[in-house]
Amino acid sequence: MRMREIFKTPGENSESDELDELADVEDVEDAAVYEVHLEEPFESEDSEVEYGIANGSGNIANGQQSDAEDSDFDPNVDEDEDSSDFQPDDSDDSMSDTDNQEVIRKSKTNSGDDTGPGSSGVGRNNAGEDGVSSALELNEDEEDDETVRAIIAAIKKPRTAPPEIKLDDFITDICFHPERDIIALATITGDVYLYAYANEENTLLRNIEIHAKSCRDVEFTEDGRDLLTCSKDKSIMITDMETEKLKKFYESAHDEAINKLHIIDENLFSTGDDGGTVKLWDIRTKDSIFSLKEVEDFISQMLTNESKKLLLVTSGDGYLTTINIGSRKLFVQSEPYEEELHCMGTFRGNSKLVVGTSKGRLYTFNWGQFGYHCDMYPGINTPISEMIPITDRISCVAGEEGIIRACHIAPFRNLGVVGQHNMPIENLDVCNSGELIASSSHNNDVRFWNVKYFEDFGDIKYNEKHNTFKDKRHNLPSSKFTNAGDFFADLAKSPSDDNE
Repeated sequence: MRMREIFKTPGENSESDELDELADVEDVEDAAVYEVHLEEPFESEDSEVEYGIANGSGNIANGQQSDAEDSDFDPNVDEDEDSSDFQPDDSDDSMSDTDNQEVIRKSKTNSGDDTGPGSSGVGRNNAGEDGVSSALELNEDEEDDETVRAIIAAIKKPRTAPPEIKLDDFITDICFHPERDIIALATITGDVYLYAYANEENTLLRNIEIHAKSCRDVEFTEDGRDLLTCSKDKSIMITDMETEKLKKFYESAHDEAINKLHIIDENLFSTGDDGGTVKLWDIRTKDSIFSLKEVEDFISQMLTNESKKLLLVTSGDGYLTTINIGSRKLFVQSEPYEEELHCMGTFRGNSKLVVGTSKGRLYTFNWGQFGYHCDMYPGINTPISEMIPITDRISCVAGEEGIIRACHIAPFRNLGVVGQHNMPIENLDVCNSGELIASSSHNNDVRFWNVKYFEDFGDIKYNEKHNTFKDKRHNLPSSKFTNAGDFFADLAKSPSDDNE
């Protein structure tokens, strides 16, 4: 034991200094001393102290001191007064003969090392470093145990998605660039961060200070050259992504704080505020070209399809409002729902509109028939705040539980868990290639998930038998966790393998 080094006071000469001088003894003489100790049996308590000294736990110069001298240690004396004179009593060395022999055997092994005496600790430290480096160089082909091989393969599995992005400020919105591998992050301080993402690392391109208050939504234009942002300060800004120059500024664009922004085409975009007002804008004009207030609560999301003739708007008071963009008037408004409508997406060749609610339900509307839903799915039974279509029939939803789930649309079916956060999820977006989705949570982090495996996912048939409990908890390939059955699936041998 190295008790003296632990209690040594800096600047004082202690008996451990003499121990360090032992490292300068020649290897031949040192090895001879250990050899003598090995040949002598433990005949008395004095010999035990002698062997303890040989292993660095006693005074080398006074190796023949008696137990009476060791007992001079007073545990009531303050360590700060003379901690270097600490003498371990018999209780510190009250090991069994077997333990003492094990200590001496290790001492001999270390003393025989070419790196120097074992008491110096150099040989042990190098061995530990070699062990760590060898653990990083594991080769699964050299292992006979199938379980060990599977573990090594999992450790060496290459990354399929970019690493996590962590910010100091709360992230209010995220948006992928339409052409390049860039993601924009809006924060509560009014700044927008631009990151270039890759599987190896993420690179911060620039931090653009745009708004004086919270930037609630950020969107790229269709050509990807400009950023459109809206803020709690009721303003809208169009900023050049490369030069960071302000191209257009709409001050006091709404009477209340702006909550959502949606790009319609290269010239038109829409905004919605906390009071339920929706406005249409043309970047070629100074003021809005249309304004409508049919609801009294916040605007949660706005959406158009490929034809861009209708603008659909969900709100916190449970209404789905549809606006005719061409004629600039109200098209239809749904019946009120006793829950907040938070998000929506189009599926089945733009023939179905699915809306997520604060009660975790998914309502389906036939396109053009937005007065009342045609189907309802209980969903995940927790509030759904975000929805992003992945394929024509698969959607990813997330909310307060901090879990991203995949759902099959028409027929509805829980497909499993795509990814997880430690706190509620605030935003979802899909990249231009459709292979990655990004999510941000209340923990000020952005995580990426590779969902390319959905391309090979087959359609689900109506009335097909399934286990609802298992489907809801099933971990998909992008999840941070794996299913127990998947881990041991490769260990099962087929009868043909046994015959071989």
